[in-house]
Amino acid sequence: MWNPDEAGAAAQYLRLDEKRLLEIRSSEFPGRSAVWVPSKEHGYAKGLVLDEKASKDGCKVVQLAGGKKWLKSVILSFEGDKKEVKEENIEPQNPPKYELGEDMANLTYLSEASVVYNLGERYKLFLIYTYSGLFCVTVNPYKLLPVYADYVVPCYRGKRKTEMPPHLWSVADNAYSDMLINRKNQSMLITGESGAGKTVNTKRVIQYFAAVAASGGANGEKLELKGGGTLEDQIVAANPAMEAFGNAKTIRNDNSSRFGKFIRIHFGNTGRLASGDIDTYLLEKSRVVFQQCVERNYHIFYQICSGARPDINEMTMIGTNPREFKIASIGEVSVKSIDDGEELAATDESFDILGFDKSEKDAIYKIIAGLMYSGNMTFKQKPREEQAEPEGEEAGNSAGFLLGISGPEYNKALCSPKVKVGNEYVVKGQTVPQVIFSQGALIKACFERLFHWLVAVVNRALGNDNPRAYFIGLLDIAGFEIFDLNSFEQLSINYTNEKLQQFFNHHMFILEQEEYKREGIDWVFIDFGMD
Repeated sequence: MWNPDEAGAAAQYLRLDEKRLLEIRSSEFPGRSAVWVPSKEHGYAKGLVLDEKASKDGCKVVQLAGGKKWLKSVILSFEGDKKEVKEENIEPQNPPKYELGEDMANLTYLSEASVVYNLGERYKLFLIYTYSGLFCVTVNPYKLLPVYADYVVPCYRGKRKTEMPPHLWSVADNAYSDMLINRKNQSMLITGESGAGKTVNTKRVIQYFAAVAASGGANGEKLELKGGGTLEDQIVAANPAMEAFGNAKTIRNDNSSRFGKFIRIHFGNTGRLASGDIDTYLLEKSRVVFQQCVERNYHIFYQICSGARPDINEMTMIGTNPREFKIASIGEVSVKSIDDGEELAATDESFDILGFDKSEKDAIYKIIAGLMYSGNMTFKQKPREEQAEPEGEEAGNSAGFLLGISGPEYNKALCSPKVKVGNEYVVKGQTVPQVIFSQGALIKACFERLFHWLVAVVNRALGNDNPRAYFIGLLDIAGFEIFDLNSFEQLSINYTNEKLQQFFNHHMFILEQEEYKREGIDWVFIDFGMD
């Protein structure tokens, strides 16, 4: 059972003390006349229906809550303005006994208004986790709370979900227990909009598995991986490198993951942690050559330009002004919340921990610099010909040198590529728009291959020779963002999130309603297909 003393400083952020909760849930309540009505300012506002009979046009007179008389978030007076509201836009309020409900599936009236209100009231008290049936809803507090301290782990180990306050670790422990009992692989889906905290929660789940399953053997030693250290240590060490090449500033988030990842945590037959690996997908390649005006390219381009490592700047021939390079200056070049110099040091240290030698690290920096110079290559149309030619050779020569190829041959390959026709190769002439298209495609392809190679090295560090029996998968999908102008990759991400939402609806609502039908419950079937 729940013991606040065991949770220490984290207890107040997990569940309100019983005395205070009883006071809130004992508040006065107007009964069925208490409703929610639409509000332009807050989404929904509390109101009191003055007359249950609707007018001829289907409206009811509702007096909005006012008077500023509150008791622990529950309004007791209704002294605000009166307004007519369409009957279909009125939603009933839940009685006070459901205030700060830990599982919204238990609410008497489950509507958008009651869900938003319940989540909001819990969030005001930094109760960031709330259940909705099988799912755990997390609201980003944008501050570090002690709910992830090591001493909180034993509180949830082996406990039933209904016994404990809502927590991501309760879901993780249920997955771990089900894996051991049913002998089947498990998966956890972590989804939400950009900046919602998906990546952080993914790391917290790994932290939990590392704590409850990493120790084993006669001496209780922790699992050592090929890269050295524990699984959690290695994934934490890999994070700066993955973020440098896969994260960028977007409109909604200064450090948005622009790729999705599926992390497998492998376990042995006894439940002991064995190893891990990462699959990535939907890397937003288009960002390398195009960003919106308030966004940035991937962090690594600006880390090199930070000047924190003069030896890297000298080796790559890159200065400290990102605006000198086209692909790094289409949008913004700096972010207030990110120190690119410090991040470069973390990225370089990450390479060391993952087992990169100096030649491999130098090659990575040179490839990035080569792509930056490749973006500066310009072309012009030859007079009276359907053929492009380089407009200056400095950028091409620098790019070729950094990429380990001949600069003139690099320009020639873009302007006059060889195409295989039958058994022979034929030189094909290209116009300036065609060359620019090829230039962008080449930069994107090189960056993608470099990213996938980094992931392969991370997987090498996370691996070992221990036998694997089962795994728990963590799907950290990139955040959905909807703009006036969306890249193909962003549309793919949004489509994937929509499919995941349909998966949610199917398992949360459709299958549940089918269960009602099998049990003979009188129920009007609701179609959630378009929600």
